[in-house]
Amino acid sequence: MSGDAHGAGLLRELRTIHSDLEIYGTGGPEIEALGNGNVNNWVEDAAVMGVVEVLKRYGWFKERFEEMLADIKQLKPDVLLLVDYPGFNLRFSEAVKRDLPETNQVYYISPQVWAWNKRRIPKMVHLLDEMLCLFPFEKPIFENAGLKTTHVGHPLVDELAADKLEGGRDPNLVGLFPGSREREIAKLFPMMLETAKWLRSWRADLKFCVPAATPKLEVTMREMISEAGANEWVELKAGGSHELMQRAACGIIASGTATLEAATFGLPYCLVYKMAWTTYCLGKMLVKIKYIGLVNILAGEKVVEEFIQADAEAPQLGAWVEDILSNDSKRDALVARLGEVSSMLGEEGAHRRAAERVADWL
Repeated sequence: MSGDAHGAGLLRELRTIHSDLEIYGTGGPEIEALGNGNVNNWVEDAAVMGVVEVLKRYGWFKERFEEMLADIKQLKPDVLLLVDYPGFNLRFSEAVKRDLPETNQVYYISPQVWAWNKRRIPKMVHLLDEMLCLFPFEKPIFENAGLKTTHVGHPLVDELAADKLEGGRDPNLVGLFPGSREREIAKLFPMMLETAKWLRSWRADLKFCVPAATPKLEVTMREMISEAGANEWVELKAGGSHELMQRAACGIIASGTATLEAATFGLPYCLVYKMAWTTYCLGKMLVKIKYIGLVNILAGEKVVEEFIQADAEAPQLGAWVEDILSNDSKRDALVARLGEVSSMLGEEGAHRRAAERVADWL
């Protein structure tokens, strides 16, 4: 749901520039709260990843697409702001360009085409009026292709600044972060619980905590903890992931924005990722990058251990946690390196800089 948070941050800043701003569209709960009843919240229903997973829900996505297109043709907005979610948004952009060529299109949180499909860049040059990217290495990729591009910095710098806590870490606490989507929970959380059980056989004093991103996921995860017989030593909380990242001694984190958050808070962690095997095999043919973790991509080298597909199992993860908790110098070196990489995210004010660019198109 990071796209919802980032989009809402931009819109809040934009409203301070244009007090009469009208917002229509779709988004998550944070954007919905800014829309005065004009924003549809279907972020949880849309939170699927992978070719196979999306094809299973093709009919549902097609219905939402046609509804949105009908709405925007009636509204004729000054600006179409596309936030993240490239599989859907780039197709929608094409339809809007065809039917409403006068509507300015700005994309916030640039699609990671540098990883999976550089052939889409010329198409984006034709469709979009401006790209707002988060990482410095993205700007020349789009700009050299002819697309007006602004590097605004990463909004996490702003969003996390207010959540920083005082105090140290609990040396006996391990944070589990299985993600914010149902698919991620189904794939990753049982393996994390098995890892916790494996680690308890090594050190009985270890405790584990996991944040639930939504009330719906909280119910599902509580059932999984109970089925695993882990109620005594796995604590489930509603939200609070940023607090946990600052209290835990180390963490196991699903690939995604949470890995950047953890790096910013200085949490030593390893990355895990699992998906349907068909999707994974297709992805291996399409994705042309060495690492999937954003910290590793930013650094250009392996900073964080990545456990992917068959490697993401309890013995491997348990061995990593045991090693990082037992080796102070190794843990300190990882924390220092995470600090160096997170400094590459830029200075505070990303939401404001992005909002000023959208305001120009208004």
